[in-house]
Amino acid sequence: MKNSEIRELTEKELSVRLKDERDMLLKLQFGHAISPVENPNKIKDTRKLIARLLTEKQRRSVVTEQTQ
Repeated sequence: MKNSEIRELTEKELSVRLKDERDMLLKLQFGHAISPVENPNKIKDTRKLIARLLTEKQRRSVVTEQTQ
């Protein structure tokens, strides 16, 4: 998911996507602990996507604070 796609998400969609990605990361990490994942880069990519989602969420909260 690109940053431009993340910016187009609504606040609710952003929160839902963040929860889903965190759940997926947890499943990937547990699965990788038991047996190696086919593509270990998927764990890294998921962590990066979570970071991008959190960054966008933080950016929006800062913007709303500044406008008030």
